[in-house]
Amino acid sequence: MVKITETVLRDAHQSLIATRMTTEQMLPIIEKLDNIGYNALEAWGGATFDASLRFLNEDPWERLRKIKAIAKKTPLQMLLRGQNLLGYKHYADDVVDYFVRKAIANGINIIRIFDALNDVRNIECAMNACIKEGGHAQGCICYTISPYHDLDVFVKDAKRLEDMGASSVCIKDMAGLLLPFEAYRLVKALKENVSVPVELHTHYTSGCGSMTYLKAIEAGADIIDCAISPFAMGTSQPATEPMVATLQGTEYDTGLDLKALGEIAAYFRPLREEYIKSGQMDQKVLGVDINTLIYQVPGGMLSNLVSQLKQADALDKYEEVLEEVPRVRADLGYPPLVTPSSQIVGSQAVLNVLSGERYKMITKETKGIVAGEYGKTPADVSEELRKRVLNDKEPITCRPADLIEPELDRIRSEIGRYIEQDEDVLTYALFPQQALTFFKRRQAVKYGVQGSQAEYEQKIHSI
Repeated sequence: MVKITETVLRDAHQSLIATRMTTEQMLPIIEKLDNIGYNALEAWGGATFDASLRFLNEDPWERLRKIKAIAKKTPLQMLLRGQNLLGYKHYADDVVDYFVRKAIANGINIIRIFDALNDVRNIECAMNACIKEGGHAQGCICYTISPYHDLDVFVKDAKRLEDMGASSVCIKDMAGLLLPFEAYRLVKALKENVSVPVELHTHYTSGCGSMTYLKAIEAGADIIDCAISPFAMGTSQPATEPMVATLQGTEYDTGLDLKALGEIAAYFRPLREEYIKSGQMDQKVLGVDINTLIYQVPGGMLSNLVSQLKQADALDKYEEVLEEVPRVRADLGYPPLVTPSSQIVGSQAVLNVLSGERYKMITKETKGIVAGEYGKTPADVSEELRKRVLNDKEPITCRPADLIEPELDRIRSEIGRYIEQDEDVLTYALFPQQALTFFKRRQAVKYGVQGSQAEYEQKIHSI
């Protein structure tokens, strides 16, 4: 029997509509999702936290609580970027520990924890906190292709995750690079070397996702990530219903009811049409993009590159930038292209092309990778780039978070008058600017403040 994790409440809409599905749109279908018999509902984490605050004027913690109040049978799952949590930098251990504690207290059962460099030191704190709170800590291997990465490396990473206490291991194929027969070899190798369940997560960007799942299942994969059909395919996951139908009557039968899944699809279909009509779901993300396999660039990263080039009025440089991406990645020690390393590599590639000289301008984040601020890269950074960035200085070799002082007390003191729940401290820690805007708006609603921002500030100070 194969289990399915449903991604429609998180990664599916993150991949197709930039995480714009609202809590209101989710809640009417939660009960039916809960009754299906999924392994888990991925409903939180990733970009949902940022998008809720920045674009939807929603409290992400309240979203989690509302979903949990209805989904009483199925475990809720979230994606966590290790020491980065849901932000784009490393946070102090006290922030990581407190965040994990509050995520579980508010309803999360399974935390999928990954690090962009596959540096397990960067997921250690989050994993220990999850285990301590009684959660299911799922350790992640970010799948990528390079001269450095092979089966032995991935197996070694998986064994280390199991030794750290992971309840399961996930192969996170964020770019849809894992091809079917390679998936068979990888899953088979993992199943021969670890005793915990193995889950596979992929995207349909390259057009191979369903075939990849089928071969992985034959090799012994225990769980696959799918999205209900209206929010599947393209840069999202393979569709749930076809996988269920394919496995029916075999030893891998999921046991899920196609009729019940059809009712869920019927709910999401009008939403999909609404997003297409409004332009939020771009037709480009729904097809197959072979550039993913050629340049090993995730779909979301391709969109970011196009956006950056449009802003610079240099869309004609698109192919040149795509060719530069693998070169920058090699120079930086072959990091897997996933948040935040994908943005770092992509932005540097754009700069290299637009400036007409490689590394004429170097971003702060690129310097950070070279300096070891993000952790240990899979392979060594190129000597030429290292000298250019560091001169004669040595990169840090310790766990980066060891250099960060505790932050929680300082953060509490900074926003004391805005705190209405314990979780507000964490919201501000991750996204200070967006959090402050949200907190002020929340207080304005609470106290019925009308008028200009100046009048609002004066009123709030008098409360």
